[in-house]
Amino acid sequence: MTNFPDFSAKGYQVIEQLSHNIQGGRITYKGIYIATQTPVIIKQFRFAISDDWNSYKAIEREIEVLQGLNHPGIPKYLQRFDPGNGLCLVQEYKNAQNLSISRSFSPEEIKSIVFQLLEILVYLQEERIPGIFHQDIKPENVLVDDDINVYLVDFGLARIGDNTMALSSIMGGTMGFMPPEQIRNLKPTEASDLYSLGATLICLLTKTKSVDIGSLVDFDSNKFTFKDKVSKFSFRFLQWLEKMVEPNPANRYESAKIAL
Repeated sequence: MTNFPDFSAKGYQVIEQLSHNIQGGRITYKGIYIATQTPVIIKQFRFAISDDWNSYKAIEREIEVLQGLNHPGIPKYLQRFDPGNGLCLVQEYKNAQNLSISRSFSPEEIKSIVFQLLEILVYLQEERIPGIFHQDIKPENVLVDDDINVYLVDFGLARIGDNTMALSSIMGGTMGFMPPEQIRNLKPTEASDLYSLGATLICLLTKTKSVDIGSLVDFDSNKFTFKDKVSKFSFRFLQWLEKMVEPNPANRYESAKIAL
Protein backbone atom coordinates (compact mmCIF):
# COMPACT_ATOMS: atom_id res chain seq x y z
CA MET A 1 0.00 0.00 0.00
CA THR A 2 1.41 3.38 -0.98
CA ASN A 3 1.65 6.24 1.47
CA PHE A 4 1.41 9.17 -0.93
CA PRO A 5 0.32 12.61 0.30
CA ASP A 6 -3.28 13.62 -0.33
CA PHE A 7 -3.39 16.74 -2.51
CA SER A 8 -6.98 16.23 -3.64
CA ALA A 9 -8.12 19.40 -1.85
CA LYS A 10 -5.77 21.27 -4.18
CA GLY A 11 -7.05 19.39 -7.23
CA TYR A 12 -4.21 16.91 -7.64
CA GLN A 13 -3.67 13.18 -7.14
CA VAL A 14 -0.23 11.62 -6.73
CA ILE A 15 0.44 8.57 -8.91
CA GLU A 16 4.05 7.72 -8.13
CA GLN A 17 7.16 9.05 -6.42
CA LEU A 18 9.93 9.84 -8.88
CA SER A 19 12.74 11.00 -6.59
CA HIS A 20 13.56 12.02 -3.02
CA ASN A 21 16.29 14.53 -2.25
CA ILE A 22 16.71 14.08 1.50
CA GLN A 23 19.36 16.79 1.85
CA GLY A 24 17.19 19.36 0.14
CA GLY A 25 13.93 18.21 1.70
CA ARG A 26 12.41 17.74 -1.75
CA ILE A 27 10.23 14.92 -3.06
CA THR A 28 9.22 14.78 -6.71
CA TYR A 29 5.98 13.05 -7.71
CA LYS A 30 4.17 12.29 -10.91
CA GLY A 31 0.53 13.18 -10.48
CA ILE A 32 -2.61 14.20 -12.32
CA TYR A 33 -4.76 17.30 -12.28
CA ILE A 34 -8.03 15.62 -11.28
CA ALA A 35 -10.41 17.88 -13.21
CA THR A 36 -8.83 17.12 -16.60
CA GLN A 37 -6.78 13.98 -15.81
CA THR A 38 -3.75 15.85 -17.15
CA PRO A 39 -0.41 14.43 -15.95
CA VAL A 40 1.79 16.84 -13.99
CA ILE A 41 4.99 16.93 -11.96
CA ILE A 42 4.59 17.91 -8.30
CA LYS A 43 7.68 18.92 -6.32
CA GLN A 44 7.08 19.01 -2.59
CA PHE A 45 9.52 21.00 -0.46
CA ARG A 46 9.51 20.27 3.26
CA PHE A 47 11.18 22.64 5.71
CA ALA A 48 12.47 21.63 9.13
CA ILE A 49 10.94 23.43 12.11
CA SER A 50 14.40 24.74 13.03
CA ASP A 51 14.87 26.35 9.61
CA ASP A 52 14.56 30.08 9.22
CA TRP A 53 12.75 31.62 6.28
CA ASN A 54 15.81 31.49 3.98
CA SER A 55 14.84 28.11 2.53
CA TYR A 56 11.30 29.27 1.89
CA LYS A 57 12.48 32.48 0.27
CA ALA A 58 14.91 30.53 -1.93
CA ILE A 59 12.11 28.36 -3.29
CA GLU A 60 9.99 31.47 -3.78
CA ARG A 61 12.76 32.88 -5.95
CA GLU A 62 12.99 29.64 -7.93
CA ILE A 63 9.26 29.76 -8.58
CA GLU A 64 9.59 33.38 -9.67
CA VAL A 65 12.24 32.34 -12.21
CA LEU A 66 10.17 29.45 -13.56
CA GLN A 67 7.13 31.70 -13.94
CA GLY A 68 9.15 33.90 -16.27
CA LEU A 69 10.40 31.09 -18.52
CA ASN A 70 8.63 30.34 -21.78
CA HIS A 71 10.51 27.89 -23.97
CA PRO A 72 9.38 24.54 -25.46
CA GLY A 73 12.47 22.90 -24.01
CA ILE A 74 11.63 23.90 -20.42
CA PRO A 75 8.56 22.31 -18.77
CA LYS A 76 6.12 25.08 -17.88
CA TYR A 77 5.37 26.23 -14.36
CA LEU A 78 1.67 25.65 -13.63
CA GLN A 79 0.88 26.38 -10.00
CA ARG A 80 2.10 26.48 -6.42
CA PHE A 81 0.23 25.54 -3.28
CA ASP A 82 0.84 25.02 0.43
CA PRO A 83 -0.01 21.46 1.57
CA GLY A 84 0.38 22.48 5.20
CA ASN A 85 3.93 21.29 5.80
CA GLY A 86 5.97 23.08 3.16
CA LEU A 87 5.42 24.17 -0.40
CA CYS A 88 4.46 22.39 -3.63
CA LEU A 89 5.46 23.43 -7.12
CA VAL A 90 3.47 22.01 -10.05
CA GLN A 91 5.01 21.78 -13.52
CA GLU A 92 4.11 20.41 -16.93
CA TYR A 93 4.82 16.68 -17.27
CA LYS A 94 6.92 15.43 -20.17
CA ASN A 95 6.77 11.76 -21.15
CA ALA A 96 10.51 11.48 -21.57
CA GLN A 97 13.48 9.68 -20.04
CA ASN A 98 16.55 11.38 -18.66
CA LEU A 99 19.95 10.75 -20.20
CA SER A 100 21.19 8.76 -17.21
CA ILE A 101 19.04 5.88 -18.49
CA SER A 102 21.04 3.92 -21.05
CA ARG A 103 19.75 4.41 -24.59
CA SER A 104 21.24 4.29 -28.06
CA PHE A 105 21.04 7.32 -30.34
CA SER A 106 22.11 7.67 -33.95
CA PRO A 107 24.69 10.36 -34.84
CA GLU A 108 21.89 12.50 -36.28
CA GLU A 109 19.85 12.14 -33.10
CA ILE A 110 22.85 13.12 -30.99
CA LYS A 111 23.37 16.16 -33.21
CA SER A 112 19.74 17.12 -32.64
CA ILE A 113 20.11 16.71 -28.86
CA VAL A 114 23.20 18.94 -28.88
CA PHE A 115 21.53 21.67 -30.92
CA GLN A 116 18.37 21.66 -28.82
CA LEU A 117 20.33 21.94 -25.57
CA LEU A 118 22.39 24.81 -26.94
CA GLU A 119 19.23 26.55 -28.12
CA ILE A 120 17.79 26.29 -24.60
CA LEU A 121 20.97 27.86 -23.20
CA VAL A 122 20.85 30.60 -25.83
CA TYR A 123 17.34 31.39 -24.61
CA LEU A 124 18.48 31.52 -20.98
CA GLN A 125 21.60 33.55 -21.75
CA GLU A 126 20.50 35.86 -24.55
CA GLU A 127 16.73 36.22 -24.44
CA ARG A 128 16.33 36.47 -20.69
CA ILE A 129 17.24 39.80 -19.03
CA PRO A 130 19.06 39.31 -16.80
CA GLY A 131 20.38 35.99 -18.04
CA ILE A 132 19.94 32.76 -16.10
CA PHE A 133 22.65 30.23 -15.23
CA HIS A 134 21.28 26.72 -14.71
CA GLN A 135 24.34 25.45 -12.77
CA ASP A 136 23.29 21.79 -12.57
CA ILE A 137 23.23 20.42 -16.12
CA LYS A 138 23.86 16.68 -15.98
CA PRO A 139 22.34 13.54 -17.57
CA GLU A 140 19.67 13.32 -14.86
CA ASN A 141 18.42 16.82 -15.69
CA VAL A 142 18.16 16.37 -19.46
CA LEU A 143 15.03 14.61 -20.74
CA VAL A 144 14.66 13.20 -24.25
CA ASP A 145 11.38 11.76 -25.55
CA ASP A 146 10.80 9.18 -28.28
CA ASP A 147 10.66 11.92 -30.92
CA ILE A 148 14.03 13.31 -29.74
CA ASN A 149 12.49 16.40 -28.21
CA VAL A 150 14.83 17.65 -25.49
CA TYR A 151 13.91 19.24 -22.16
CA LEU A 152 16.09 20.84 -19.49
CA VAL A 153 14.72 20.44 -15.96
CA ASP A 154 15.48 21.23 -12.32
CA PHE A 155 16.33 24.89 -11.89
CA GLY A 156 16.86 24.44 -8.15
CA LEU A 157 20.46 25.69 -8.29
CA ALA A 158 19.98 28.39 -10.90
CA ARG A 159 21.29 31.93 -10.56
CA ILE A 160 19.85 35.08 -12.03
CA GLY A 161 22.38 37.34 -13.71
CA ASP A 162 25.21 38.42 -11.44
CA ASN A 163 23.31 37.45 -8.30
CA THR A 164 25.84 35.58 -6.18
CA MET A 165 23.13 33.76 -4.24
CA ALA A 166 21.92 30.39 -5.46
CA LEU A 167 18.17 30.15 -5.86
CA SER A 168 17.96 26.98 -3.83
CA SER A 169 18.73 26.13 -0.24
CA ILE A 170 20.85 23.31 -1.67
CA MET A 171 24.17 24.97 -2.38
CA GLY A 172 26.65 23.55 -4.86
CA GLY A 173 26.06 21.26 -7.80
CA THR A 174 27.11 17.81 -8.97
CA MET A 175 30.78 16.88 -8.82
CA GLY A 176 32.19 15.95 -12.20
CA PHE A 177 29.74 18.23 -13.98
CA MET A 178 30.51 21.48 -12.17
CA PRO A 179 33.07 23.69 -13.91
CA PRO A 180 36.14 24.54 -11.80
CA GLU A 181 34.94 28.11 -11.25
CA GLN A 182 31.69 26.83 -9.74
CA ILE A 183 33.57 24.51 -7.40
CA ARG A 184 35.52 27.56 -6.20
CA ASN A 185 32.22 29.44 -5.79
CA LEU A 186 33.27 32.12 -8.27
CA LYS A 187 30.80 34.19 -10.25
CA PRO A 188 29.42 32.12 -13.16
CA THR A 189 29.82 33.15 -16.77
CA GLU A 190 27.97 32.11 -19.90
CA ALA A 191 30.75 29.56 -20.42
CA SER A 192 30.00 27.84 -17.10
CA ASP A 193 26.91 25.93 -18.22
CA LEU A 194 28.76 24.93 -21.40
CA TYR A 195 31.22 22.92 -19.31
CA SER A 196 28.38 21.00 -17.65
CA LEU A 197 26.69 20.46 -21.00
CA GLY A 198 29.94 19.16 -22.47
CA ALA A 199 30.45 16.76 -19.56
CA THR A 200 26.88 15.53 -20.01
CA LEU A 201 27.50 14.86 -23.69
CA ILE A 202 30.72 13.01 -22.90
CA CYS A 203 28.78 10.70 -20.57
CA LEU A 204 26.20 10.15 -23.29
CA LEU A 205 28.73 9.39 -26.03
CA THR A 206 30.96 7.15 -23.91
CA LYS A 207 28.03 5.46 -22.12
CA THR A 208 29.55 6.46 -18.79
CA LYS A 209 27.34 6.68 -15.70
CA SER A 210 27.24 10.02 -13.92
CA VAL A 211 28.82 8.54 -10.79
CA ASP A 212 31.76 7.29 -12.88
CA ILE A 213 32.51 10.52 -14.72
CA GLY A 214 35.67 10.99 -12.67
CA SER A 215 37.20 8.02 -14.51
CA LEU A 216 37.30 10.17 -17.66
CA VAL A 217 39.30 13.01 -16.08
CA ASP A 218 43.10 13.21 -16.09
CA PHE A 219 43.86 14.56 -12.64
CA ASP A 220 47.22 16.05 -13.63
CA SER A 221 45.73 18.30 -16.30
CA ASN A 222 42.17 18.29 -14.91
CA LYS A 223 41.00 17.65 -18.48
CA PHE A 224 38.61 15.05 -19.86
CA THR A 225 40.12 12.16 -21.82
CA PHE A 226 37.49 10.52 -23.99
CA LYS A 227 38.55 10.54 -27.66
CA ASP A 228 39.54 6.87 -27.70
CA LYS A 229 35.99 5.95 -26.65
CA VAL A 230 34.16 7.96 -29.33
CA SER A 231 36.23 7.34 -32.43
CA LYS A 232 33.18 7.15 -34.72
CA PHE A 233 32.65 10.91 -34.41
CA SER A 234 34.39 13.47 -36.59
CA PHE A 235 37.63 15.13 -35.51
CA ARG A 236 35.94 18.52 -35.79
CA PHE A 237 33.14 17.51 -33.42
CA LEU A 238 35.60 16.09 -30.88
CA GLN A 239 37.61 19.32 -31.01
CA TRP A 240 34.40 21.24 -30.37
CA LEU A 241 33.55 19.01 -27.40
CA GLU A 242 37.05 19.35 -25.94
CA LYS A 243 36.71 23.12 -26.06
CA MET A 244 33.36 22.91 -24.25
CA VAL A 245 35.02 21.24 -21.24
CA GLU A 246 38.23 23.25 -20.99
CA PRO A 247 39.00 23.73 -17.26
CA ASN A 248 39.84 27.39 -17.85
CA PRO A 249 36.63 29.24 -18.79
CA ALA A 250 38.66 31.65 -20.92
CA ASN A 251 39.52 28.71 -23.20
CA ARG A 252 35.90 27.63 -23.70
CA TYR A 253 33.35 29.10 -26.05
CA GLU A 254 32.22 32.39 -24.56
CA SER A 255 28.52 31.58 -24.80
CA ALA A 256 26.00 29.07 -26.08
CA LYS A 257 25.34 31.30 -29.08
CA ILE A 258 29.00 31.12 -30.11
CA ALA A 259 29.18 27.37 -29.42
CA LEU A 260 26.11 26.84 -31.58
